[in-house]
Amino acid sequence: MPPATGGGLAESELRPRRGRCGPQAARAARRDVAAEAAARSPKRPTRGSRRFEAAGRWALLALVTLLSFATRFHRLAEPPHICWDETHFGKMGSYYINRTFFFDVHPPLGKMLIGLAGYLSGYDGTFLFQKPGDKYEHHSYMGMRGFCAFLGSWLVPFAYLTVLDLSKSLSAALLTAALLTFDTGCLTLSQYILLDPILMFFIMAAMLSMVKYNSCANRPFSAPWWFWLSLTGVSLAGALGVKFVGLFIILQVGLNTIADLWYLFGDLSLSLVTVGKHLTARILCLIVLPLALYTATFAVHFMVLSKSGPGDGFFSSAFQARLSGNNLHNASIPEHLAYGSVITVKNLRMAIGYLHSHRHLYPEGIGARQQQVTTYLHKDYNNLWIIKKHNTNSDPLDPSFPVEFVRHGDIIRLEHKETSRNLHSHYHEAPLTRKHYQVTGYGINGTGDSNDFWRIEVVNRKFGNRIKVLRSRIRLIHLVTGCVLGSSGKVLPKWGWEQLEVTCTPYLKETLNSIWNVEDHINPKLPNISLNVLQPSFPEILLESHMVMIRGNSGLKPKDNEFTSKPWHWPINYQGLRFSGINDTDFRVYLLGNPVVWWLNLLSIALYLLSGSIIAIAIQRGAQLPAEVAGLSQVLLRGGGQVLLGWTLHYFPFFLMGRVLYFHHYFPAMLFSSMLTGILWDTLLRLCAWGLASWPLARGIHVVGILSLLLGTAYSFYLFHPLAYGMVGPLAQDPRSPMAGLRWLDSWDF
Repeated sequence: MPPATGGGLAESELRPRRGRCGPQAARAARRDVAAEAAARSPKRPTRGSRRFEAAGRWALLALVTLLSFATRFHRLAEPPHICWDETHFGKMGSYYINRTFFFDVHPPLGKMLIGLAGYLSGYDGTFLFQKPGDKYEHHSYMGMRGFCAFLGSWLVPFAYLTVLDLSKSLSAALLTAALLTFDTGCLTLSQYILLDPILMFFIMAAMLSMVKYNSCANRPFSAPWWFWLSLTGVSLAGALGVKFVGLFIILQVGLNTIADLWYLFGDLSLSLVTVGKHLTARILCLIVLPLALYTATFAVHFMVLSKSGPGDGFFSSAFQARLSGNNLHNASIPEHLAYGSVITVKNLRMAIGYLHSHRHLYPEGIGARQQQVTTYLHKDYNNLWIIKKHNTNSDPLDPSFPVEFVRHGDIIRLEHKETSRNLHSHYHEAPLTRKHYQVTGYGINGTGDSNDFWRIEVVNRKFGNRIKVLRSRIRLIHLVTGCVLGSSGKVLPKWGWEQLEVTCTPYLKETLNSIWNVEDHINPKLPNISLNVLQPSFPEILLESHMVMIRGNSGLKPKDNEFTSKPWHWPINYQGLRFSGINDTDFRVYLLGNPVVWWLNLLSIALYLLSGSIIAIAIQRGAQLPAEVAGLSQVLLRGGGQVLLGWTLHYFPFFLMGRVLYFHHYFPAMLFSSMLTGILWDTLLRLCAWGLASWPLARGIHVVGILSLLLGTAYSFYLFHPLAYGMVGPLAQDPRSPMAGLRWLDSWDF
């Protein structure tokens, strides 16, 4: 039976792969395949028919692309107010335009591109992006939304071309394109100022480029081979530069590369020099090039964001010294710590802040009723402490006394400048952290007791070394109890002004919670040096920013009244996300996948595992499959296996993450499951048509099946499109609502 319209056996599967059998076996295999192909296709297509077929393919690609752009740009301006995370990423785009430093848990590329799009489209960076629902009014926001929609629109043609290359079937590619075009979830994510469409653009670009350079395997080192290999590396850098989730596509490309090199190493017709060239090319294009581009994005990031901003407090004092407007920028302070100096002490853990005290006391029942000691993220006079010797009250700043430097191992006393109480600890339990000791301010005018004495130690230094401002990492060991001063990071109740708890921990293990550095330093008896000489180098800045991002990611917790979800919810489309509006008078947008598409994808994964296992077992047992069945089986196993691997890598790692998770984290995996659905159903329908070849209407099974899936997907989009494009009026439970009768799961909150 001739193959069904729009596809056939993949050419790459007909071509024998070179291996240990040698050139003679390869030539014999080619002769067999050529004879078999000639038997199935007695008439070779004319040049005119080939041109017509090529024109048809280009026209179909253009149609798919046009439909994708049309659905993404339709009603893009609505609603004209902030929706969901636009409040974060729009604000970060404004920071780039204003060159104001900020902190985010994701790498900078996506936000930089959003800021660039806003700048080029006339946005001046003055909108505050305070909260969802705030109207944009006269501010130009369409450039940023349009940029995200532009990249989101390319997901469909990228998936179309990827499936076309893997299956050599137009119908499989067309079905995949329909699934993504008519998915309300992908559509919604593409229409707003978010990182998701940018991330998915680079993921799909990397996948397409990898598949393309795989198809050029028979022309190594040719111009197309180099182009697609290099483009894969560029796309990998883009994916990782937007979010760390880009590591998953890097892992997929890495596994593909390892398998490819392993096959080349086993090809005895290739010299080791040639294999070495292949290895070098992949190192250059898939490791060196992405790393260089990824590092370059951070170089641009640090260069553009040169002004002090809300992100300063998350970074070290040395980092802050490079930001104009920060009190450490171009400052001159004494380099080494001396007795009598007025200092601020900053915790090295992200978002902990400065050692702080104020005149308020701990309430009754919370340890000793003494002065509170906390950490505070912002600059404040109550952050100032005077460093003194433990055994004398004489003024070290008296001109008659020589300067005496504080050294590693000294016993010191820290006196709070504003209240003249000493940093103090005792065996009373800390307010929030059990088995830790309370830290208080104690004494009158600097006079207290032996519980005010601390030994100052510099991490990884010898006793007697001087202590450097900004650079030295210090710990304060309580002399009486042996505990270490630290901050738990826990927020105190309102009696503690919602500042962070400071404790003295008996556990002496070195953690960032218990490591500090001296930031501000005032001592009129010491010569000042410019902080420019203490500013960190670019590699140090790069390393610190990654440590801060990693700690920030792991520390993400849900906000009050925020909808979070679990990974098992995602494939079944269990619960969506409210982007905009709650009441019937609001403009409501609800992020939810098209249930027909998502449940078809879930069914396809199960069917693929079943059918793929059966075929793999049959081939392994030596079953002699007919030529067309064998070809379709290879498409299913190899092409389907490639996208199933992508789905697995982009989904299952979330089960291992301790951070807060949201529904939108599943969408990269959803792209791969949709491609698997296209390949699977096209292959199964072709196999059904082949199995029923004796039936008069067998040839129509494939066509009718594909058309049914396309029309069903389009109709389901017609039903659920108000979720993406927005709706005003009665809620779903009202019969007058456009979504009446469509709330198929109670967990859908629209």
